[in-house]
Amino acid sequence: MPSAHIIGLGKSGIAAARLLKNDGWDVTLSDAASVEKIAARSSLEDLQNQQQELASEGIAVKLGHTFQPTTAEKLVVVSPGVPWDIPALVEARKIGVETIGEMELAWRYLQPRPWVGITGTNGKTTTTALIAAIFQAAGFYAPACGNIGYAACELALEAFNPTSGKESKSLDWVVAELSSYQIESSPSVAPRIGVWTTFTPDHLSRHKTLENYYNIKAQLLRQSEHQVFNGDDAYLRQVGLEQWPDACWTSVKGKADLIGNPDLGVYLEDGWVIAQGKQIVQASSLKMVGSHNLQNLLMAVAAARLAGIDKDAIAQAIANFPGVSHRLEHICTWQGINFINDSKATNYDAAEVGLTSVNSPAILIAGGEAKAGDDTGWMKTIQAKAAAVLLIGDAAPAFAQRLEQVGYSNYEIVETMEKAVPRGGELAQQHHASVVLLSPACASFDQYQNFEQRGDHFRQLCHELLGK
Repeated sequence: MPSAHIIGLGKSGIAAARLLKNDGWDVTLSDAASVEKIAARSSLEDLQNQQQELASEGIAVKLGHTFQPTTAEKLVVVSPGVPWDIPALVEARKIGVETIGEMELAWRYLQPRPWVGITGTNGKTTTTALIAAIFQAAGFYAPACGNIGYAACELALEAFNPTSGKESKSLDWVVAELSSYQIESSPSVAPRIGVWTTFTPDHLSRHKTLENYYNIKAQLLRQSEHQVFNGDDAYLRQVGLEQWPDACWTSVKGKADLIGNPDLGVYLEDGWVIAQGKQIVQASSLKMVGSHNLQNLLMAVAAARLAGIDKDAIAQAIANFPGVSHRLEHICTWQGINFINDSKATNYDAAEVGLTSVNSPAILIAGGEAKAGDDTGWMKTIQAKAAAVLLIGDAAPAFAQRLEQVGYSNYEIVETMEKAVPRGGELAQQHHASVVLLSPACASFDQYQNFEQRGDHFRQLCHELLGK
């Protein structure tokens, strides 16, 4: 029985362990974090139940364990949050142990199905959700996976039972949101349709240079049969046309601003989405705020048309699309104040878009685990639109100092979400603000397991405020 080691006790790591176990592998699942730290993400009881469940399936679980490779392992599978260049993985590759990411493992099982792979610094979650909704409206079974919905290996488990050799559920398309971390560790993934939403500096603490970050994402598009690009993104527009002249480029600014082959492009004209010269759907059908969502709409329509989906299914899906959790998600209205969850805004550019999209003046809740990047545009937007800023998490002192540097003093360090939500309501009343916006501009790992847990906590606290 071949041995495999899975690094990372998260959703994707657990799914990868189960997939390999079902395929006859001897599987060990480890996490370098301590029991206390892992339990803090949810609860000790949940962790113990999870361990017992995995043990009953024959999967060994090691917590607080630092992986050291040996030739006994035939395969090491890395969860997305684990850096690709840690010494143990470098050593594993050096001694000939195959080392791959969870997405690469899923690809090996789901490769016979056509894939839509969506990447980008921002916008990929909404675009992925829109594409999945359109494919569903067209009658395809094509659930979103990757950074949204299923872990990719969960989908592989559901779609195919390796021990029986029979499909358990018919899967038509794989619609996968792919981060740079996942692409970096998945060299074989080659979608039928690749979509690149935006490109701005992010994850530089991991990827070191902008060039490295760009090339990782470009790998996915180079291996895609068809490509879709946001032609309104300044960086992609500057460097991409020469590399992908035959791609489908999009523009919310109309045909005149479209780059590339206009016969392949998708753009807005007189309120309509035009694809390959045909009116497809009215842009007003999408009930989501912000011009960035019109860009996401164009890319989703482009992918759908490349997949051969007719305009009636596209129009139906767009009209019924509810939006994406944790991305400018309206939670409740209290005392005439709208509480909006934008926890998915984990970098400066996304947070700038979030604040730009809501009515001003707004009360902004920001902070968490800070990332490298240029915060200039975000700071200007705060000065223009935020009546007050409430700072939480590890980044709070640094953000306070940065706000002082730009001459903005109406901030408070409140440290936790429990304090931020009710204080946001108080300040909104004082400043006659109509919005309290959680748009952190940070990763969540200082206080939460992921951005979803952070957004869920915000939602819970909002509902508690509503009940008072």
